Amino acid sequence: MELKEGYKMTELGEIPEDWDIRKMGELGEVKMCRRVFNSETKPLDDIPFYKIGTFGKEPDSFISTNLYNSYRQRFSFPKKGDILISAAGTIGRTVRYDGSPAYFQDSNIVWIDNDEEVVSNNYLEYIFEIVKYETEGGTIQRLYNSILKNTKFPAPILREQTAIAMVLSDMDALIAQTEKFIEKQEAIRQGIMQQLLSPYNAEGKLKRGWEKIKIGDFGKTYGGLTGKTKSDFGNGNAQYIPFMNIMSNPIIDTGFFDLVHISNGESQNRTQFGDLFFNGSSETPEELGMCSILLENINNLYLNSFCFAFRLHSPKSINGLYLTYYFRSSYGRQLLFSLAQGATRYNLSKTNFLNLTFYIPDPKEQNEIAESIQNVDNDLRITTLKVAKLQSLKQSMMQSLLTGKIRIYKPQHEPSIQV
Repeated sequence: MELKEGYKMTELGEIPEDWDIRKMGELGEVKMCRRVFNSETKPLDDIPFYKIGTFGKEPDSFISTNLYNSYRQRFSFPKKGDILISAAGTIGRTVRYDGSPAYFQDSNIVWIDNDEEVVSNNYLEYIFEIVKYETEGGTIQRLYNSILKNTKFPAPILREQTAIAMVLSDMDALIAQTEKFIEKQEAIRQGIMQQLLSPYNAEGKLKRGWEKIKIGDFGKTYGGLTGKTKSDFGNGNAQYIPFMNIMSNPIIDTGFFDLVHISNGESQNRTQFGDLFFNGSSETPEELGMCSILLENINNLYLNSFCFAFRLHSPKSINGLYLTYYFRSSYGRQLLFSLAQGATRYNLSKTNFLNLTFYIPDPKEQNEIAESIQNVDNDLRITTLKVAKLQSLKQSMMQSLLTGKIRIYKPQHEPSIQV
């Protein structure tokens, strides 16, 4: 393969001629905090103690200020800006240490004592996102110090590192800004659902036109696939709705189906436009009875075995999308939560479901409420897709910028001065 002008072939592939291949171990020693024993931790205290399970999340364990100050002064402790790395659990996750009081689990959370004379932490943070750790035997069960120190990566001069890190940092800021907008949209959605789906007004009185109904008067239930073996799934002439499609989406995602084999003349329940689906079994009562609705005509589509469906007698008498939002709201969740049966695994009886009673408005108001919530959901979906596209773009940018395939800064060699 012919090399591009200005590039060289290395063990990590083609990189610019003025770049080097570095080992992590060249940057500094691998460090870790002093071991903290369980007896030295408390559920509430002064200083957060991050274990591998809470690394990058909210702490659930703390140590005293005296112990923190003592260990920080006497033993290894990260500098502000150091990149902390998970050496166990999900290997290679990183957190930038911001200098605030905190302590980290020894050996499970490590960092390189980088002095930034060769590689800046800003650049190194992004390298950790694409670097590949190599070891004999394939899959890494633990990021040992020797593996981390021997890990190689391409590195330009510091000025180019700075330029690359700035571009990627701008992308991170855009992603973070968009994610914050999603949080605002979700808060608005929750507020709208709380207000519109509540049967009571601000004075605590039943809203005008709302009536109590029994859900079983408006439709009937049917079950998912039966009599199937493992060999029937993953191939076949039909599709079925997976469990997670129902759990994750108020409206069924028609791009998220799996294949199943259905024999000629086999007795199975086919889904229809407007059917509502519920998971009938869950490990926690809070997740039981999540609802989703099918709003497209899909031929030869079935329901997975762990769920059941509810088919309306007449969609004109009650809005299926309204019901979906209701059953996914705090009001509907509390109602279904009350029907959970079991100890270690919880089940939702179709009979008990059909006996549910609750208040709903007239069909016209149902339509208006469902449309209002759906509009917010559509906006939220668009923003969520935007974040996914930005994250995908960032991955492409990192692969190009951190390997030199695209240069945003190229050192210019000044001509020598003749005296």
